Amino acid sequence: MPRYFTDELLRRLRNEIRWQPLLAQLDWPHKQRDGQLAFLCPRCHEYRTAVNPRTNLGRCFHCETNFNPIEITMAVHESDFVTAVRYLIPMLPEEDGLNEQS
Repeated sequence: MPRYFTDELLRRLRNEIRWQPLLAQLDWPHKQRDGQLAFLCPRCHEYRTAVNPRTNLGRCFHCETNFNPIEITMAVHESDFVTAVRYLIPMLPEEDGLNEQS
């Protein structure tokens, strides 16, 4: 099976894409609650969610689903992995051309 994207690119997408701008670009409902970012879960449609800025992961405490930026993009757009990655690449901060496909 051919590799479309480098491990480094995927790591950067998971860790460097900030949630607030991502959710805004996705036009997905989100809000600040008690100083923490919450978003509407695309799976169960509950707001019992939070984003951990230390790990850059979102979690729905209702349906117990974890999301990274790639996964939330896939869920919101109902897209596949490759389409979601291609959507996110332009959101990466520039760094030595690592946001290019390999």
